[in-house]
Amino acid sequence: MTVPLAVPPPVVQTHGTLGLPQGVALYIGAVLGTGLLVLPGIAAEVAGPASIVAVIAVIVLSIPLAGTFAALAARFPDPGGVASYARRALGPTAARMAGYWFMFGVCAGGPVVAVLGAEYVAAVVGADRSVVPVLAVVFFIPPFVVNAFGVRVAGWLQLVFTALLLVVVITVVALAAPSVQPQNFQPFLPHGWSGVGTAISLFVWAFAGWEVGTHVSGEFRNPRRVIPVATAIALVVTGACYLVLQIVTVGALGGAAGEGVVPLLTLAGLGSPGFGSIAVGVIAAIVALGVLNVYLAAFAKLGASLAANGDLPRWFAPGAESGGIPRRALGLVAVVVAVYFGLMLWSGLELTPFILVHTSSMVAIYVIGMIAAVRLLARWTPGWWMACIAVVLCAGMLVLAVRSLLPALVLAVAAVIVTIAQRRRARLA
Repeated sequence: MTVPLAVPPPVVQTHGTLGLPQGVALYIGAVLGTGLLVLPGIAAEVAGPASIVAVIAVIVLSIPLAGTFAALAARFPDPGGVASYARRALGPTAARMAGYWFMFGVCAGGPVVAVLGAEYVAAVVGADRSVVPVLAVVFFIPPFVVNAFGVRVAGWLQLVFTALLLVVVITVVALAAPSVQPQNFQPFLPHGWSGVGTAISLFVWAFAGWEVGTHVSGEFRNPRRVIPVATAIALVVTGACYLVLQIVTVGALGGAAGEGVVPLLTLAGLGSPGFGSIAVGVIAAIVALGVLNVYLAAFAKLGASLAANGDLPRWFAPGAESGGIPRRALGLVAVVVAVYFGLMLWSGLELTPFILVHTSSMVAIYVIGMIAAVRLLARWTPGWWMACIAVVLCAGMLVLAVRSLLPALVLAVAAVIVTIAQRRRARLA
């Protein structure tokens, strides 16, 4: 899962301090995310063993997508990321759409992360699942309090979260691999190719995050050299993690892969019913808490930035400046999160629809970003070719996600209405 950063004015910075190790850790942390905690099981439920094909398909999609963002980050060090590229190449309405999709579409992932952390805590302590909503609310309290007072988590701590995610993958695979059975891969396509399409849409949650380098590109010592190499290494590592974990999930659990709400605990329990499950559960809860902290901070800054640009009521703008604390925008984030969480409770804590809203919004953002890249990057260069390929692939992803695109369409219409209103107000002024 990915989160946006604020959209300040473009600042070019080519003498930063980040090197290759930090860049690799940054990309792995952004892409690996919390998808590990739930996607292998959900994907296996909707596509069966063919969910492995879905992982491979999204890895293939990630190559031109990640390569294009690496080219953009290396050539245009701009902390505004996708929104800035869209504003530069396609105009303010496209940039506003990207901002709204982040703020009100991608934001659907917040309650998903909280519920995931709560599910793992409840499973580890043996609590009844009825306490999960209460635990999910508890998961939100520390990040909201921390961000309301402007406390920032140290960068090294986020690197620890990345390391913990890798530990989870290695531990689970090592414990569950001996239980893999060849017969669990049959029938390979129990839900048809439509199930594979749904699994691909779900896995966008896992592989979203390649644009993170565009936000901090100016902080690298040598962005033109470091960013492409860091992107390539992270692509190999994250792709291998998800692919191996999906194979083990299907091979070890078979038809039961999608039945539990905590698939990693189930896998770990196959090899170590005691310590393995507890260790994975504790790490999962810590990671979810860390992701929520960054998530809320990023969306609050984004909300304040959108308000400062006139895309939201200016009442939410305080705190958009560097070093400011966007408390009013944080309150808006709390309202959006509460609405999604209420809908999730109404659905019986069904995560899949909200993951799809999150991922379909991300795909829409990526389409805008790739179209902007085609216009910004020099023609016939490797980056330009990757952008052209990525536009086609992302458009195909939009087709696969068509059933969950309604929120993104509504937000796009809202962006157009704001543009019309602003132009009319400018004419009357």
